[in-house]
Amino acid sequence: MGDNDTPWEPPLAGSEAEQLVGALNRLRTTFRWKADALDAAGLRTRIGSSHLTLGGLLKHLALVEEHTLGTKLDGTPLGAPWDTADWDADPDWEFTSAAEDAPERLYTLWDVAVDRSRGRLDAALSGGGLDQPVHIAGPDGRHPSLRRLLCDLIEEYGRHTGHADLLREAVDGLVGEDPPPGWRAGSGRFGR
Repeated sequence: MGDNDTPWEPPLAGSEAEQLVGALNRLRTTFRWKADALDAAGLRTRIGSSHLTLGGLLKHLALVEEHTLGTKLDGTPLGAPWDTADWDADPDWEFTSAAEDAPERLYTLWDVAVDRSRGRLDAALSGGGLDQPVHIAGPDGRHPSLRRLLCDLIEEYGRHTGHADLLREAVDGLVGEDPPPGWRAGSGRFGR
């Protein structure tokens, strides 16, 4: 099996930045695989009393990408659809509104957010490395490092990839730790 068959695998021995970015990309890919190629009913499936859905997770993680590697990283304000949401009326808007979105919209929202985040992260790493302070500051005025943002994003994906694993198994029985070699997002398209 070559690197081209599993491009999401982190390097076996790389720099700290390569390992962290590799871990994030592996989680992103595994999450996207778990959410891939579903119709609206599949993206709206819930388990038990939980309100989580794969569609809601796609939209939530798109927001997390934009907020973490945009607003927190360099001060980029959130754009559409986030800037028009009524967060006061519904603090979980990204989760609840996802039920109204077409599958194509949810997949595109996440795919575009991740592509934009990859570019921003690459530029930030080239421009100052993991130790550089980012835009956002805590109440005490201190700025976290890019390393901290990256670790927070890895944690967020770890949590939600586990949720996606359970949700996808409930939808159609798909199980597994990693996508199969050669897998690409959208390869099964919608309505599997």
